[in-house]
Amino acid sequence: MMTQVTSINIGIDDSKRAQIAEGLSRLLADTYTLYLKTHNFHWNVTGPMFQTLHLMFETQYTELAQAVDLIAERIRALGHPAPGTYSEYVKLSSIPETVGVPKAKEMIRLLVEGQEAVVRTARSIFPIIEEVNDEPTADLLTQRMQVHEKTAWMLRSLLEE
Repeated sequence: MMTQVTSINIGIDDSKRAQIAEGLSRLLADTYTLYLKTHNFHWNVTGPMFQTLHLMFETQYTELAQAVDLIAERIRALGHPAPGTYSEYVKLSSIPETVGVPKAKEMIRLLVEGQEAVVRTARSIFPIIEEVNDEPTADLLTQRMQVHEKTAWMLRSLLEE
């Protein structure tokens, strides 16, 4: 027996909800890709900054793991399925996979790039959410951007001589 899904009437029409969910799906893919990259670097970092970076990367990937849940739940609240496979993330993410194990300084540089990419993806969703007054998504994006901009700044500061 198939269940009838009740239509969603939250003041945002179906096509706009679909556009927002598409943007959030890209954000989810970027966030998950950055999570995976950060976790990989946590496991594989070496060198004189090992302890500092190992702990810092752990804090960052833990925060990212919580973020993917919030983003996916917002997509679901808008009535769309959240992407959840590597193949979908590869298609949707703006963050390239890192091959091999870079040196610690290169890991930091790559994570700065990743943090900034997530900010750009989040920022790109704002025109549509502002058009339909989607405050819950705006709130989520604002919070994500604050976290990623601050993290990028902290990582960037480690690269200064």
